[in-house]
Amino acid sequence: MDADPAASPDAAASAAPPGPAGSECPAVADTTPVATDDVQGIVAAIGPRLRALRLGRGLTLDALAAITGISVSTLSRLESGHRRPTLDLLIPLARAHRVALDHLIAAPATGDPRLHLRPRHRDPGSVLVPLTQYPGRVQVFKQVLAPREPKLVSHVGYEWLYVLAGELRLLVGDRDLTLHPGEAAEFDTAEPHWFGPAGAEAVEILHLFGPHGDQAVLRTGAIPG
Repeated sequence: MDADPAASPDAAASAAPPGPAGSECPAVADTTPVATDDVQGIVAAIGPRLRALRLGRGLTLDALAAITGISVSTLSRLESGHRRPTLDLLIPLARAHRVALDHLIAAPATGDPRLHLRPRHRDPGSVLVPLTQYPGRVQVFKQVLAPREPKLVSHVGYEWLYVLAGELRLLVGDRDLTLHPGEAAEFDTAEPHWFGPAGAEAVEILHLFGPHGDQAVLRTGAIPG
């Protein structure tokens, strides 16, 4: 309850002057309660989300403990909601699951769902446009590839390609394929591969890349075995 300014001479001397019609206008403290229910709801959802991510990747608690350095008992208590999540626990878990930290927290949206795309110019005539805002398990790109010399590479992961315009030449191991607009292919990137325009004109593709095992469900135009 606010004190009465007239209760002491000092307070009366420093009180705000009367406003219109002679009424006093003392400062009123903002006593609006903090919306703790929203915060508690976000925190309570973190445990089930961590469990779903772990099971979705086929990891046991022991395996995740070995990756993160977090004990099995702590991981179990986090997933069950008996341990309050802190940054020193969530950061290694986000890295282990290859997701952004706010994916674990599920922070409320800022209100603007639009992505501000920033094209990256690579080789002359080639453009890479990231379509996913945060690094995650699967990253999506739109690419325009200019003609270039084939050079086989290999690395850990899985790729899915969809031709939007032009013709795409795809080399995977000893296979040499040409894909047309509307056709798609997927392959394990541990196998030596290369892709680029089939002719002298650029090709435009949709390109999905993820860790090994995170392959696309759609298999239209998949490379024959």
